Amino acid sequence: MGKKLPKPYLPVAGRTILEHTVRKFTRLPGLAQVIVATSESYSSKTWEILCGLSLEEDVDLKVVPGGTERQDSIANALAEVSGEVELVAIHDAVRPFVDMKDIASCLNKAGETGAAILGIPVQDTVKKVDDKLYIRDTPDRNFLWKAQTPQIFKKSIISEAYEYAGNSNYSGTDDASLVEFLGQPVSVVKGSRENFKITYPLDLQLAELLLND
Repeated sequence: MGKKLPKPYLPVAGRTILEHTVRKFTRLPGLAQVIVATSESYSSKTWEILCGLSLEEDVDLKVVPGGTERQDSIANALAEVSGEVELVAIHDAVRPFVDMKDIASCLNKAGETGAAILGIPVQDTVKKVDDKLYIRDTPDRNFLWKAQTPQIFKKSIISEAYEYAGNSNYSGTDDASLVEFLGQPVSVVKGSRENFKITYPLDLQLAELLLND
């Protein structure tokens, strides 16, 4: 991104990206906890952001230390999930445009199947290449979806998946891949292309336009 501040703490339209993102979940019925994994140097800032949210008094707020990799950070957060929680929603801090209706649909599907993620169909042609960059296959894009977050799981399933991955030294690119590695099916709920991840400077410019609209 070319910024000194980590992406979640960049200000856009008067609030940090992290605050814009978390606010999308604060109106969910039955919300029990909000847990954010971050570096030690931003723990106080994160706690300040969470305490500034308009939440019910019984919603538990926690800030936990992040790890070397994303998977390590999620594992640290999972360790703090209450025993009374049934569904765990894992979301990228820099996806502030997720629609509440899509979150609700994903929650409902995860409640039915045990594991569900938001995703969108791939529109571009995708090529599989070898280590010398020769094309080896052109997968049928009708069966290709781009994974988004939130990714929502029954607590027992995601906890077992992380434990199994840790014992197997398996590293996944998202949380669903760990559940897949466990052998559990994962459903996909169609999301929106507006639920993009702020990764590059152009994404930040688009976010500023949308949030200042």
